[in-house]
Amino acid sequence: MKALLHMPVSAMLLGILQAYGYSGVHACQIGMARASDEELLAMARAEARIVITADLDFPQLLALSSLNGPGIILFRGGNYSDAEMCDLLERVLQEVQPNVIEHSVCVVDKKRIRVTPLPLKRKIK
Repeated sequence: MKALLHMPVSAMLLGILQAYGYSGVHACQIGMARASDEELLAMARAEARIVITADLDFPQLLALSSLNGPGIILFRGGNYSDAEMCDLLERVLQEVQPNVIEHSVCVVDKKRIRVTPLPLKRKIK
């Protein structure tokens, strides 16, 4: 599994990914620190990378597009320290199979992990 880390998350997460045998890049490492969410999603999709973020816009963009990827790990529920984010990512990698992560939105907070398969259904108001 390959990952793209979005700006709100620490590059320290790359070490957790590597410890589990996965690879990753941080948006700032590849000159995409100021890229739009749409550009990051397109790049992740083109390179078969999941997106790791704390930005709530990513699931919404996937729902609006009806696309089945890329998978997303979304940190919710507060401002986490780097150490807390590392612990949360490790929990996801221990509890959710890679093929599920690649085809889902995994929302993680201090208490639980919610996994929603892609494509997301649009909510009509």
